Amino acid sequence: MPGTIAIVEDEANIVELIKYNLDREGYRTISASNGRKGLELVRKELPDLVILDLMLPELDGLSVCKQLRSEPQTKSIPIIILTAKSEEADRVLGLEMGADDYVTKPFSPRELVARVRAVLRRSGSMEEEEQEIIENGVIRMDLRQHLVKVRGEEVELTPKEFDFLKLLLLNPGRAFTREFLLEHLWGYEYFGDTRTVDVHVRRLRQKIEKDPATPEYLETVRGVGYRFRGE
Repeated sequence: MPGTIAIVEDEANIVELIKYNLDREGYRTISASNGRKGLELVRKELPDLVILDLMLPELDGLSVCKQLRSEPQTKSIPIIILTAKSEEADRVLGLEMGADDYVTKPFSPRELVARVRAVLRRSGSMEEEEQEIIENGVIRMDLRQHLVKVRGEEVELTPKEFDFLKLLLLNPGRAFTREFLLEHLWGYEYFGDTRTVDVHVRRLRQKIEKDPATPEYLETVRGVGYRFRGE
């Protein structure tokens, strides 16, 4: 079932474009024109997904993203950030802070809708899982509670990080190409832009490895992609 999408964007024409296309797909849309109001809106409405511009008045999008990820009631809400082509550093920083995806302006409305659909599909897929617990080495995932423990300590993962780690744990020893990971986890073609995968791998290593610089579990397979070294 389509859900509620919060649009935090200060350009009225972009808001109307996004609302029009999402409304046609059956989504309920709500919006705010600056970062502070957007933060209040998400806290109040708890939407199914947030579309967040980075260049916002009063409170920038990176700060909004960081704040949403730090609060228990909003930390699991998927976030798609909107960036200009010149904002690559901010885009990467947004992914580092927990955003699930990004769209570069100017964007195709069809592409944005496809990405919204893909992110919502992945974030809601846990309900369909028959297996409730995945354990491999020092990592234990509880799919029903959306809980991950590493060496007995709980770690907080974004929805996309959770799906990423789940795929690796279910397939220990298998090498995945970046292109496959993009297609499987994001649900659409990135046209060769594989940096998103590398950002998520770096974040996962920081959370599950004793020494992220010399990973024991999430290995790089040179010329291919990544694999999980299972026990």
